[in-house]
Amino acid sequence: MLKLSPNSLVLLPALAKISCEPNWRWQKREKPMPNYDLFYVWSGQGWLELNDKTYEIGKGSCFLFRPGDHPTATHNPQKPLVLTYIHFDVTEPVEIIPKSYRVLQETVEFEHLLSRYVRMFLIKTYAAEEEARLILKMLLIHLLREDYGQPPEKKASNHLTETIHEIANYIRQHPGMQHRVEDLARRANLSPRYFAIKFKELTGMSVQQFLIRSRIERAQHLLMHTGMNVTEVADALGYRDIFFFSRQFKQYTGKSPSEVR
Repeated sequence: MLKLSPNSLVLLPALAKISCEPNWRWQKREKPMPNYDLFYVWSGQGWLELNDKTYEIGKGSCFLFRPGDHPTATHNPQKPLVLTYIHFDVTEPVEIIPKSYRVLQETVEFEHLLSRYVRMFLIKTYAAEEEARLILKMLLIHLLREDYGQPPEKKASNHLTETIHEIANYIRQHPGMQHRVEDLARRANLSPRYFAIKFKELTGMSVQQFLIRSRIERAQHLLMHTGMNVTEVADALGYRDIFFFSRQFKQYTGKSPSEVR
C-alpha cells in the first residue's frame, strides 16, 4: 500500500468513533469481510479473535482487517471499548500491506489523523473526500513504518521527542553560535549527560556532529547563493581559523569552499 495513489482508495460509508455499549459483541459474520477495515482501540479492555488467534486488546491495539477475514470480538463491560473503524477498498493491485495487528506505543499523531478523518464527514467539510484519501494514505504509511522501519522516536516519550527536535531545529537556525551541551541541556531541562544520550538516539548523531553538519550545510548555502566569500562565510559561522573551516568543509562535502563558490 506504500505505492498506492490516494485516488485508488475507495472510501466506504462505514466509519465512526464509538463508545461500545456494555453488552457489545462482534459476532462472526456469515460471509467474510468484503473490504479492508482499519480498527483502532482508544481505551477499554476486550478480546478479538482473528484467523484462529485470540488477542487481548486495549489502548493502542490496531488491526487492519483484509477481504476474507472473519473477526469476532467482545469486551469487558466494566471497561468498555472506545474504538474507531474505517472501511475502505482499493482499485489498484496491492503489494506491501501493513500487518494485521500491532500495538502502537506512540499514539498521539495516529489518533490525531483518525479524529480528523472522522470529523471530515461529520461536518461535511469542503473537499472532504479528497483530504480523507490523503489522511487514509498517511495512516497506512504510519502502520507500514511501525511494521517495517521503527523510527527512533519510539525510544522516547512524545514530550521528550518534541523537545529534542525543537533544540535540533534551534541549532539549525543558529549554526554560527557556540552551542555548548550544557546550555542546550538547560533549555531541555535535562542533565547534560542524559540530554547528549537522547539527542544522539533521536537524531542519529552527537550534538557536536549535528552542529558541524548544520554549519557546513549553511556554509554551502551562503557560498552558493549569497555572494559571500570564503572568509566572510567562515566568520559568519563562528570559525576563527579559515584553514580549519576549509578542512572541515571538505571532510563533509568532498570539495573545498572555493570549489562550491
